[in-house]
Amino acid sequence: MEHVKNVNWDKIRSIFNNAKITKPSKKKPSVYELVSSFDIETTSFSKEDEDIAFMYIWQFSLENYVIYGRTWQEYFDFMDKLQDVGNITTNQQLIIWVHNLSFEFQFIRKMIEWQKVFATDERKVVYGITNQGYVYRDSYILAGYSLNLVAKNLHSHKIKKLIGFLDYDKIRTPETPLTQKELEYSSNDVVIVVDYIHEQIDEYGSITKIPLTNTGRVREFTRDYVFYNHRKDHRKTGGTFGQYRRLMNILTIDKGTYEQAKRAFQGGFTHANARKQGKIINNVSSYDFTSSYPTVMVSEKFPMSRPFYPKINSIDDLEKLIYKSACMFDVKFKNLQSKIDYENYLSVSRCKVSSDCIEDNGRIYAASTVITTITDVDWWILKQCYSWDKIAIGTVRAFYREYLPKNFIRAIADLYQNKTKLKGVPEKHGEYMRSKGMLNSMYGMSVTDIVRDENIYDGEWATKKADVNEQLERYNKKITRFSYYLWGVWVTAYARRNLWLGILSCKDDYCYSDTDSIKIEHGEKHQGFINRYNSWVVDKINAMCKFYSLDPNIFNPATIKGEKKQLGVWDYEGLYKKFKTLGAKRYLVLQDDELALTCAGLPKKSGLEYMKKQGKTIKGTFDYFNDEMYIPSEYTGKNTHLYIDEPKTMLVTDYLGNTTEVHSESGVYLYGADFTLSISEQYSQFIKMMKQGYKFKGYNTYE
Repeated sequence: MEHVKNVNWDKIRSIFNNAKITKPSKKKPSVYELVSSFDIETTSFSKEDEDIAFMYIWQFSLENYVIYGRTWQEYFDFMDKLQDVGNITTNQQLIIWVHNLSFEFQFIRKMIEWQKVFATDERKVVYGITNQGYVYRDSYILAGYSLNLVAKNLHSHKIKKLIGFLDYDKIRTPETPLTQKELEYSSNDVVIVVDYIHEQIDEYGSITKIPLTNTGRVREFTRDYVFYNHRKDHRKTGGTFGQYRRLMNILTIDKGTYEQAKRAFQGGFTHANARKQGKIINNVSSYDFTSSYPTVMVSEKFPMSRPFYPKINSIDDLEKLIYKSACMFDVKFKNLQSKIDYENYLSVSRCKVSSDCIEDNGRIYAASTVITTITDVDWWILKQCYSWDKIAIGTVRAFYREYLPKNFIRAIADLYQNKTKLKGVPEKHGEYMRSKGMLNSMYGMSVTDIVRDENIYDGEWATKKADVNEQLERYNKKITRFSYYLWGVWVTAYARRNLWLGILSCKDDYCYSDTDSIKIEHGEKHQGFINRYNSWVVDKINAMCKFYSLDPNIFNPATIKGEKKQLGVWDYEGLYKKFKTLGAKRYLVLQDDELALTCAGLPKKSGLEYMKKQGKTIKGTFDYFNDEMYIPSEYTGKNTHLYIDEPKTMLVTDYLGNTTEVHSESGVYLYGADFTLSISEQYSQFIKMMKQGYKFKGYNTYE
């Protein structure tokens, strides 16, 4: 690692002279097949209610040649010289990878002339192209995990993230002397990114072929499968592309269908039995599905046509339609109320409800009026857990249903096999993580919104509202499209149905659920259900395999130890000696004499460390985990972001006592955040009522 004043420009010139240049297409500029990475370390400082955030060291790695500097002037002078030496232009670009580009972008955005900035949301930058020909790209959204995990999962490079080398609580300025360890820490981060991108080049063959995001990675993989039978030679596919395109030409979507599908879409079901909230429960069994979303994608049938609009005059008409078709419909309930004590299905946020609605932590327990949009799968669940006085069915869209296309299913099978076979193989850990991530992204890819506002950066951020009709037309005509938005809507619906089969079977023994897992008391009592469910799901997968003439064993691969891992079955995770939940994404367990915490917004390790310190004993720790639990900022490991968009200049005194004037055009002010666990007054009252044996008996009549 060399200071920018000591740069060996002959070495850099040699790197460029020996580099390959790739032109991906006639319409796109040429790109250097060189890997470079950029990173900064910053200080957040506050004085007299004025906040400033500024850079005190930057690092730039060209291949593994690392240069650093302390000021922005040094950085931009270096980049100007690099442009000249490398002959970098808008037609001959250099890609610079940044791990979490959105952070660095906020510091540099006003000091660079941008040709184009692409962002998925305001301040969430995917890439930015400068007028010099530099392309800043985000390696974090490509990898999908932290730099520490990126380093751990490298398979052909051996480098670790240096942890503990840098005390972030110390105030540093561009003039603060840095220790050798601090310099090593800074250089280490950019080298990790360079090594990671080299492995991506090995996989994709060119830096220009690396996808923008992890979802883009699985999208390209699946597209190759469905269009070309996963063949390298696309000429030998036997017309697969044409066949698939004909299907996509049928599966188009109009504005009304899209808007109704948006209303019908719900995510995974995560909730706690209110009657057990806050209690320490002994001997709770934990089960989860083996790849819940991939399972329903291969075993269930999905909308496979344009919608048709049947006339529904009665519930019998609706039931007959559902028996034969996939359908979604608007529905209005009068005097809806739960008919089971242990859980509630409908999300308040996905419904229009009357002001008298009784809520169970965001779920509807009872309401005089509920208006919502559901699929045929949701309808089955609703019938099991609610009763109502009146119902009105609005617009019904029905679809012929069938399995997902054969090659789409084969792509899922391939990823599942890789994930299973590579798990626990040390030299294949990187490939395992990649297969696991891609398998999990198959669902996300299917439900990516097809109508999105455009986030525009032109010195400042602005949003251009989406033209729905225009974007839907583009979606329908896109030659490379291989999925159908409605498939994703049904994926989550089927997954919720499968989870609710467990909830309804376990009844009062049910404690907690989260998307693909369930926590229950008296697990041995429910083993019969687990076995029946597992047989049922295997039968469903086998039926699909028979339909497509696939070998069912592709969904039952063996691990490195020879253990078979059947897709879709309930997998026993173990027994919790003690279990306590405070609501969705909030629970503490004792398993194998070790405490484990899941609490949204709180790091598992550092948060638990403080809880154990306060509680002193296991019982004390469980007692400390309550509705008013407080964790100070030094134990949360959390930072709150404050975006500073105006220039600031301030005198700052560093941890060594040196005072320096610092300036920042813009930045991100980071400060530690405390954590206080709290629940709404509404939920608190509901819990109290349930524990006292309250039962709703209809409006105007209470017990």
